[in-house]
Amino acid sequence: MVTKACHLEIVTDLSSEAFIAALKRFLVDEHLEIVTDLSSEAFIAALKRFFSRRGKSERIFSDNATNFVGTQLELKRLREIMSNCVSDLSKFLCEERVEWSFISPRSPNHGGLWEAGVKAVKYHLRRVMGNLRFTYEEFLTTLNQIEGVLNSRPLYPLSCDPGDFDALTPGHFLVGRPITAIAEPSLTEVSDNKLKVWQKQTKIVQHIWKRWSNNYLSTLQNRNKWYFEKNNVKIHDMVILKEDNLPVCNWPLGRILEVYHGKDNKIRVVRFAFQANIDRVGLNDFRKPLP
Repeated sequence: MVTKACHLEIVTDLSSEAFIAALKRFLVDEHLEIVTDLSSEAFIAALKRFFSRRGKSERIFSDNATNFVGTQLELKRLREIMSNCVSDLSKFLCEERVEWSFISPRSPNHGGLWEAGVKAVKYHLRRVMGNLRFTYEEFLTTLNQIEGVLNSRPLYPLSCDPGDFDALTPGHFLVGRPITAIAEPSLTEVSDNKLKVWQKQTKIVQHIWKRWSNNYLSTLQNRNKWYFEKNNVKIHDMVILKEDNLPVCNWPLGRILEVYHGKDNKIRVVRFAFQANIDRVGLNDFRKPLP
């Protein structure tokens, strides 16, 4: 299997011993790999693992090496890994017939297609992990669970059937069905000193899920509608119900049955079906998935 293109970014400053290679196939799935050091061998090994599990890409995009300047430790590390890997990496990619492309210097907006996913991983993981230290196996388990969270998001309804509540997810491209998680009690409010190592891992994943899913739902709410005329939601549209304290990888999907207009002729309340349940909610209580 050969994928057309993917994006690669190195996430640093999580600890002094490990780095994360965040790879994303365009518009499809997220893939997280541990890179144990800044050597070309470790970097190429991460690419090989990615190619073996997700298929070889014809083209890899990454930030331009000239972007990696500055005094911050993260920028120095990024520049170091690019300098160390250039010769060995070029030889490896040439042998594999993979083209490496850099976005324009000082133009991260050119990578907007992939930057959102990478930004979410970096932003939330750093804040949730803090000073926690895991073994390689423990960290790998945590990353794989976070990867599952990112690849569980609904992208598009699987059909136009108003009785179908299933949505296409990145998991369908990977395993042929939605990615789910093992049901576990919430540990987000439990102090770390009362938890075993595996429970601390679970707590991190639950925190990431809560933060990232809320952020993802916010991106689906197009706020331009308050300034420009936009189409209202329609009957049979699929929506994601916004609820607190949902289990990991659980996205409550529903279909709109009826709409109720306000005095300004704008839809303010809808009646929707959520699997076997029917309820009425305001527009602030749900988000419409990607069109």
